[in-house]
This record gives sequence, C-alpha cells and structure tokens, in this order.
Amino acid sequence: MAAKVDQEKCLGCEACTGACPVSAISMNDGKAVVNADECVDCGACVSTCPAEAITQE
Repeated sequence: MAAKVDQEKCLGCEACTGACPVSAISMNDGKAVVNADECVDCGACVSTCPAEAITQE
C-alpha cells in the first residue's frame, strides 16, 4: 500500500519530497501528492512530515 497524504493537514512544506528515495511525491496546488505506482512503502515521508499528514495504509 502506498503512503497517503491528508490534504487538510498538509502544510506544503515539501519536507516529504526530499525524504522520498524514489521521488514518488510531488506538489500539486501547494500540497503533497504521492504517486502510488512509484511509492515503495519505505515510510521515510511519514516520519519526516512535521504536520503528521502522511500515513501508510
């Protein structure tokens, strides 16, 4: 399962984009978006997000 971003909580800080080792996270309208096809479920973005907006399902 891919990481999921809660758009309501996302601050748009882009910390997760730098943490993702496979560049599966991009920004769209100031919010992080995970490309589920590229996500390798490593959890790096989950632990990096200061707003706790990312979860792994």
